[in-house]
Amino acid sequence: MIGTLINFSVIILGSFIGILFGSRISENLKHTVINGMGLFTTAVGVQMFFNTENSLIVLGSLIAGAILGEWWQIEDGLEGLGIWLEKRFSKSSEEGSSKFARGFLTATVLFCTGPMAVLGAISDGLRGDYLTLSIKSMLDGLFSIAFSSTLGIGVAFAAFPVLFYQGGISLLAAQLNSIITTSMMNELTATGGVLLIGIGLSSLLEIKKIRVGNFLPALVIAPLVVFLIKLIPGK
Repeated sequence: MIGTLINFSVIILGSFIGILFGSRISENLKHTVINGMGLFTTAVGVQMFFNTENSLIVLGSLIAGAILGEWWQIEDGLEGLGIWLEKRFSKSSEEGSSKFARGFLTATVLFCTGPMAVLGAISDGLRGDYLTLSIKSMLDGLFSIAFSSTLGIGVAFAAFPVLFYQGGISLLAAQLNSIITTSMMNELTATGGVLLIGIGLSSLLEIKKIRVGNFLPALVIAPLVVFLIKLIPGK
């Protein structure tokens, strides 16, 4: 759990740095930096997708994940949680509420969907090796500074889903390690890459609105499909 606690702390610290010094940064610079991160995030997503050994597994997982996500209304739930937190801890206009929810949702999905979150949490839980999560923390800290300077305090609250998500994986790491294979991780990575592309195009570059949060079940479905295929005789 040490790595996750570091990640949690750095996200909050980076968010407050961004909020405190964000006013000194011009709007044009903020917009350009966010666009640069959007391009970078999209590029990383594409690179991650090429880890797949079977692109049809990724496609099927995304479709099944979207069906479940829409049924469970995951994105609406995350947005609703963000708006509730904003009303609970901050007084602002309706536009401010929307910005808070956007910051919370964008940061939550970005911080939780990368393969480093899963791999780092497993390493931390099994061997106490938090190097991977330390590297991830540095990246998340930089993103937090940039995001919070534009999207506000909502980014800081994204640290809590990270705490529960990565912390939960670390606590279950021993059991997961006996099940997860390289092929399963490859498909999980590829699926996470597609979600990162969605974040880059939707939340950061704002090219097209994509309900990325509703695709999150695909991250569980992809490795599960690989596991089930391995159970088929001759596979």
